[in-house]
Amino acid sequence: MKSALTAEVAVIGAGPAGLVSAIALAAAGVDTLLIAPPARADHRTTALLAGSVTALNTLGVWQDCARQAAPLRKLRIIDDTRRLFRAPEVSFAAAEIDCEAFGHNIENRHLVAALQTRAAVLGLKLIAAPALAIEIAASSVAIRHADGEAHVLLAIGADGAHSICRTAAGIMTRCRAYPQAALTLNLAHARPHDDTSSEFHTEEGPFTLVPLPGRRSSLVCVVAPEHCEELAAMDDAALSTEIGRRAHSLLGPMTVEAGRGIFPLAVETANGFARNRIVLVGEAAHVVPPIGAQGLNLGIRDAATIGEIVSDAHQHGKDPGGPEVLARYDTERRTDIVTRTLAVDLLNRSLLSDFLPTHGARGLSLYLVHCIGPLRRAMMREGITPAASQPKLMRGEMV
Repeated sequence: MKSALTAEVAVIGAGPAGLVSAIALAAAGVDTLLIAPPARADHRTTALLAGSVTALNTLGVWQDCARQAAPLRKLRIIDDTRRLFRAPEVSFAAAEIDCEAFGHNIENRHLVAALQTRAAVLGLKLIAAPALAIEIAASSVAIRHADGEAHVLLAIGADGAHSICRTAAGIMTRCRAYPQAALTLNLAHARPHDDTSSEFHTEEGPFTLVPLPGRRSSLVCVVAPEHCEELAAMDDAALSTEIGRRAHSLLGPMTVEAGRGIFPLAVETANGFARNRIVLVGEAAHVVPPIGAQGLNLGIRDAATIGEIVSDAHQHGKDPGGPEVLARYDTERRTDIVTRTLAVDLLNRSLLSDFLPTHGARGLSLYLVHCIGPLRRAMMREGITPAASQPKLMRGEMV
């Protein structure tokens, strides 16, 4: 069977999590195949936390990203609800924990372009076609695509929320849909953002402005689906005015840029992250609302972890798709994914709840964070360097 192999490992999906997985493996000398159609235009941005930036820098990607990214040196949370119990404004500064920045915000198109450039430099094998079907045998995985069929020992599913890899592995998910949708876009503004991300908490969800280079920011506006449709239907001038109103003129007059996105909100977690010679990374493994910069950062930790585990198996002559590798990946990712997903879910539902004690508990929690320095600093450190997951790439070490 080994003589019929196309590669040791195939990564299915060429979003950021898939590309980081493939680059990490190829850089470690693992024979890796990337199977994915050309990426679609993506006007969204990603707030890469410090560990993710370190991983990209270690892989030789960040130098092509840095000019297009804005540092996130401060974060403020503003209670913009009209409820009886309102939380105080809370500010977090990276300098308080001796960090230059919590991370950097970058447009996805620039991030993907830098990852593609690095993949090309490494000579990563690419099949620019979608995977159509996956068949799992005892000792290999067959992946049928538009140009033929590939045989590998391990398939890494980075193919999104509707993952065919997850289906082929027989992995179910737990899903909760929210009565919310997110409007995403980029915009220019008159006042400088001072490298500060501003998150307004409203009764419908967070309204978040995240810095981009210059006097530009990205917006994630979470509202009820019908209100999201209304906002998206506005012309540029009307929408610019409405966003400025919701931002309380914090950054002065605003001008929205082309490229609006609407995304229904849900939280979904796979019941397992590895089974039957398939591992899941990114949104194939977990979908979280765009709150707290968790989604892609979780995905990059997935990629760094599977890169490290498969590289270790490769160096010791072990089967990269064998039970030992799969069990180790599932174990190492479970705590990080489950705790982060739960935290985002609870925060989001606390905003939507009409239960008065919930409002009081949320307000008290933020008040304590505001007043107690050691607690605030511990939260900041855990946010950028989670104790549950620090693979080698996040520590600046090659796998």
